[in-house]
Amino acid sequence: MRWPCFPLLASLTAVFAPVLRAPAFAQAAAPAPPAPPAPPKALRFDLTALPATRDSFVFLFRGAERGYAVWQYEIEPRETSQQVVYTAHSEFQPVEEEQLRVVLNRLTGEPISTFHHIDLFSPRTDTVMVEHDLEVKGGEIAGRRRVSRKGGEVKIIPVAKPLPAGAVLSDYALFAAAVTNALPGDSLAIPAYSEFGDSLATLSFVAEAPATIQVPAGRFDVLPLVSGGFRVFVTRVAPRRVVKGQTVDGSFAFELAGTGPVIPSAPPPQ
Repeated sequence: MRWPCFPLLASLTAVFAPVLRAPAFAQAAAPAPPAPPAPPKALRFDLTALPATRDSFVFLFRGAERGYAVWQYEIEPRETSQQVVYTAHSEFQPVEEEQLRVVLNRLTGEPISTFHHIDLFSPRTDTVMVEHDLEVKGGEIAGRRRVSRKGGEVKIIPVAKPLPAGAVLSDYALFAAAVTNALPGDSLAIPAYSEFGDSLATLSFVAEAPATIQVPAGRFDVLPLVSGGFRVFVTRVAPRRVVKGQTVDGSFAFELAGTGPVIPSAPPPQ
């Protein structure tokens, strides 16, 4: 989901400050230039580790409750494969309401399709709705976008972009964050398509030290993952799930409030 203030596509990796040795003698040669930072590891997502579940979250803005989100993961067998159907609905009061449906190949981790609809209620924007409906096929992501404005104007924008092998969607940074190959201290990256930006960039994570946190659903041992200006906290053992996310300044957060059984989802509207 497109959480407020969450830049999904972050830089490849943090640049570490070089550590320079002081010369032993005044007449010693100047220190050698610092070694470049190690390149990031390849980021991978193991979708077979995602459980079938329905998770509810509460939104917090500067400590006050401002809405909710419901994430659901369904596992659907196919003749020669399996699919994960991820659906989400959220309201961030009083500015937006979102619906999201993403279909993924559970065995390969590849995206199959994505539908995302956002209704906007802010008086500071003329845009009242944005939506995309995209499908991945034959090395291309294609479909259309719709944008509605307050005056009733609706703009439809065709989409057709090459998608390199191994690339994911930028939304993996949230709904698949719990099933990465990240270990504490890792910096990882993968090519990712920005669904609303219509561009290919890099999705990266930096894994911090393990921690234990308390959220409304309970107490969890987690691995914090930072991507740009956002941090998600994911469980380290089964069931693998996101239990919290927050901007690095702490002004916005969402926290796991409860889990429940899957309710079969409907296909997106045509």
